[in-house]
Amino acid sequence: MTDPRRLIPSVDTLLDDPSFGALLSSYPRPRVVKALRSVLDAVRREAGEGMGAAEIQDPARYAGAVSGWLARDDVPSLRRVVNATGVVLHTNLGRAPLAEAARRAMHDVAGGYSNLEFDLDRGERGSRYDHCVDLLTELTGAEDALVVNNAAAALVLALNTMAQGRGVVVSRGELVEIGGGFRIPEIMERSGARLVEVGSTNRTRADDFALAVEEHHPGALLKVHRSNFRLVGFTEETTLAELVSLGRDHGLPVLYDLGSGLLADPAALGLPAEPRPREALEAGADVVVFSGDKLLGGPQAGVVVGRSEWVGRMRRNPLCRALRVDKVTLAGLEATLRLYRDPERALAEIPVLRMLSADPDELRRRCEVVAGALRPTPGLTVEVVPGTGAVGGGTYPEVELPGWVVRLAGGGLRPAELIERLRSADPPVVGRVEDDAVLLDPRTVHPDEEEALLRALAHALGVGVVDLDGEPE
Repeated sequence: MTDPRRLIPSVDTLLDDPSFGALLSSYPRPRVVKALRSVLDAVRREAGEGMGAAEIQDPARYAGAVSGWLARDDVPSLRRVVNATGVVLHTNLGRAPLAEAARRAMHDVAGGYSNLEFDLDRGERGSRYDHCVDLLTELTGAEDALVVNNAAAALVLALNTMAQGRGVVVSRGELVEIGGGFRIPEIMERSGARLVEVGSTNRTRADDFALAVEEHHPGALLKVHRSNFRLVGFTEETTLAELVSLGRDHGLPVLYDLGSGLLADPAALGLPAEPRPREALEAGADVVVFSGDKLLGGPQAGVVVGRSEWVGRMRRNPLCRALRVDKVTLAGLEATLRLYRDPERALAEIPVLRMLSADPDELRRRCEVVAGALRPTPGLTVEVVPGTGAVGGGTYPEVELPGWVVRLAGGGLRPAELIERLRSADPPVVGRVEDDAVLLDPRTVHPDEEEALLRALAHALGVGVVDLDGEPE
């Protein structure tokens, strides 16, 4: 019997066929060749598995397969998705969505030249580090401020500047893992500072710090806010005020890693109290570092605020250049910070704050609209039920956000199949599975994304869908 693979046309034969003419007009020849070779490899593996001679030799079949391959290859690796999980600061989905003002500012700066390092008043070289300083000092009460590319970078820069080659005293109960498998001891090691851990996991007293200062003559005292977990039960913690007092007695600076960077009033968000930069500085911390893309609601950035002596040294540290932030991030952060000058406007326009403070009744109304717009398939159960969201991003780990969700079950699909089909939509929709059903939470779905959500559901369920006004499409 003849090996069916002998019937497969050559690359040159197929490319010379008219069925490839449109592809070669639309794509560079090397890309078409690459795609065709991939298709041919697949056919060689499949030859003999129900493929007839005519099918194996048909150039149009190969052209169609190459067209599909090229279309899939053109889909960007980094894509917009609809977050229907109810997790506001979803690290895997890019954390904080940006305010419209921030997006406009980033677009404007990215599309042309800017005064990133040019002083327009004096007509000479300026500094990129000047652009957010006034806003950060105004909003936090700091003497000076500096922006780098993320919070871990801010911590590394601060430790390297304040205590390179010397010890930094920190409680064992605050040696947290900050995400991605990275831990405070590892960060400290890379900074060039030496870890001096004191106390125990659950109890660390001011006397523990004092003893370490006497024995190790450190360069700084470090406090780390446990934003991504809670210690309860038989616990004791050295307060920031106690560390500040100890630092002043021994001439040691106090560095506070706040992590989440909350600037808004937590009460206005319906959230428990959370330490904020202004309060930490007023309590006497010399330097405070925090994230720009968590509770602050801006782009990924690391913010350093504090005494001008230390922030100035960090700005002059050669490591600062390796950690510097780009113009687009600075533009987005500045626009976000400007919104905080009006707290009510910040709550209304910064998506993270708006999602955190969403009215449960409004969430229920949005659920009802989406559920009512679905044209159910036989056996599909669509319900609007109470549900809880989460803050996410390693913040407020025990806080649940009360609301409502759309619950989908049945319809001939297992929950895992439905959730997978939603992810294959354009744009992809990411939901969650609980109790053998798919849950879609409108808290993290922007109102402008609801049409896309309905189209994704139609795609996943293989049904028609009506628009949000109730008219068949």
